[in-house]
Amino acid sequence: MKFKVIREQLLKPLQLVVGVIEKRQTMPILSNVYMSIVDGILSLTGTDMEVEMVVRIQLTDNFEEGEITIPAKKLADICRSLPDESEISVELKDERVLLKSGRSRFQLSTLPASDYPITESGSSDVRFQCSKGTIKRLIDKTGFAMAQQDVRYYLNGMLWEITSDRFRAVSTDGHRLALCENTDVSVGVSDKLSCIVPRKGIMELSRLLDDSEDSVEVSIGATHVQVSSEHFTFTSKLVDGKFPEYERVLPKGGDKIVFGPRSKLKESFSRAAILSNEKYRGVRLYLTDGLLSITANNPEQEEANEEVVVDYQGEELEIGFNVSYLQDVTNVIDSDSIKLTLANPNASALIEEPEGGDCLYVVMPMRM
Repeated sequence: MKFKVIREQLLKPLQLVVGVIEKRQTMPILSNVYMSIVDGILSLTGTDMEVEMVVRIQLTDNFEEGEITIPAKKLADICRSLPDESEISVELKDERVLLKSGRSRFQLSTLPASDYPITESGSSDVRFQCSKGTIKRLIDKTGFAMAQQDVRYYLNGMLWEITSDRFRAVSTDGHRLALCENTDVSVGVSDKLSCIVPRKGIMELSRLLDDSEDSVEVSIGATHVQVSSEHFTFTSKLVDGKFPEYERVLPKGGDKIVFGPRSKLKESFSRAAILSNEKYRGVRLYLTDGLLSITANNPEQEEANEEVVVDYQGEELEIGFNVSYLQDVTNVIDSDSIKLTLANPNASALIEEPEGGDCLYVVMPMRM
């Protein structure tokens, strides 16, 4: 195996692949990147047995087909340390890889490509096309609400719910919920199809995607999801579990409807958070006609108070929330104003765009 490539062509794909590889491995070969050249395409593969990333680079000349595995982090560190636009030459000799660039020479150990575990994705229950930007947006709008290392393992991921004309993403950690959907997707399914993509898979897929209209193919099977394009193939095992019946927790019948400026609310929450309790992050909202007061205090007897002029007429209400959850929502909503629907101090808040956008956010109240 032999090829030449410009540093930038190799570095970014290599960094994407290295992101999948766990630092501590039970199998030494999983610390390596699998490299193969077939028909002038250099493929780089990394896996942790749960998530697999394959990134492809088109070679032009001076290459020989073959396959090998090389220590991934060392290769990435070498490429990162070389000058911009430098040419890198890689050649397999006597079961070692010789890497040259300018006056620099490196020899890297290898392990046999035949020992590398390639993920078998199996058959697909559904296969459809959509844009990179569609999936990226669904992840960006809901990913923050995924749980981290929760014993309820099915919360440590994102629900993808597919119908014939809708692609919906839902995340929850049990204290808040984020939902976003796209209705421009056409999928040939008669029934609703659901799967839970694990947190790591979602984070790595987000790094792969951009906001472009470039098309990708999504394949969902019984145990795996795969997203592929001309330049990459991403495969992840699915979480084997049942996602909560999230539609039952969407607040209904809230009679206190508040419209407020998103940027001012975002800034006020950020300032109030400075003096909130570091452990519980609680703030108290006090709603009166035309005004929302935000109060935070901490065990050091320090206090912050913010006032935001809002569009509201109705009964007074006092309710507590984790300010971090409110900040997360104001960070991802695009509109200039926010619609906040409340019922009473013990009921969850429903937050959305006033114009009836495609995203909903639910935040449970705190007792303070």
